[in-house]
Amino acid sequence: MRNKISLLAAGLAAALVGFASGDVITLEGNHEIRGDVIGSDDASLWVKVGSQVIQIKRSQVVSHEVSDSEEGGQVIRRFLFHTKEDPTELSIEQQANRVKPSVIKVQTPKGLGSGVLINEDGYAITNAHVIQGETDLRATIWMPAEGGKTRRSTLENVEIVAVNNHLDLALLKFTHPDGEPFEYSPLESWESIVVGQPVFAIGNPLGLEQTTSDGVVSTTQRNFQGLTYIQTNTAINPGNSGGPLFNTRGEVIGITNMGILAGEGLNFAIPTRYVKDFIRNREAFAYDPKNPNSGHNYQVPPARSNEGTADQLSQ
Repeated sequence: MRNKISLLAAGLAAALVGFASGDVITLEGNHEIRGDVIGSDDASLWVKVGSQVIQIKRSQVVSHEVSDSEEGGQVIRRFLFHTKEDPTELSIEQQANRVKPSVIKVQTPKGLGSGVLINEDGYAITNAHVIQGETDLRATIWMPAEGGKTRRSTLENVEIVAVNNHLDLALLKFTHPDGEPFEYSPLESWESIVVGQPVFAIGNPLGLEQTTSDGVVSTTQRNFQGLTYIQTNTAINPGNSGGPLFNTRGEVIGITNMGILAGEGLNFAIPTRYVKDFIRNREAFAYDPKNPNSGHNYQVPPARSNEGTADQLSQ
């Protein structure tokens, strides 16, 4: 069956290779289709090539490259996340204004954290410990509004897609309230962080929404329990957990997950190489609420009848 799909993809690509447009979709077998993506869902892309509209299964797609004329780069979708070739380097002030709409607030009955949208379909990354043991999740997003402003919206229907407790990462899925594509931020295309480079974090420390803090990379290889983390002096406080750490090219270079409370300026982020591996292998960590290891804390309380309550009172 797999070979039949590959042959079909190869034939389709060969038939349509003459058309040129903004999107370049690379399929298994290194075949390319060029066209305009006019629709998508979790399973498929709908691509307009010339006068035809074709459906492509996401399982066939190796990468999805989109022309970005504003910044002269190429946005490439790999699996569920995007990377960007040669993104423009800007000041922290400029980049923070650009990427803020991709940062979200994640709330549970026990507390709150942050997260970042990684594609236009509503997939987002946060820390596993932010949602640990919870299923009643809410997310706050900030959407563009008139006059260059943003409007705040709370999403009640949050799907937990996958959780990796070892890496402290969780993948969530949202539906846009207006049916529009989500604002997202690309992940770093390749790990190029160096000690001393400027970085900034955006999150919701102590519930203070959309807070930006900046600093530098203190070290790129801090070891804890067999994993390496980015150490930074960028302020990270409770509520920042799960939020993005950005470079000055607007790429997510890490997911903030902890700080040492007794120390000053000792904060840490999970490198994007771990984030990419988690997303690629998300099926191995798929969330199942019926699994007793999923951390589902909620149980239906026993019913209480009015008759029983009256008997107790009479005694």
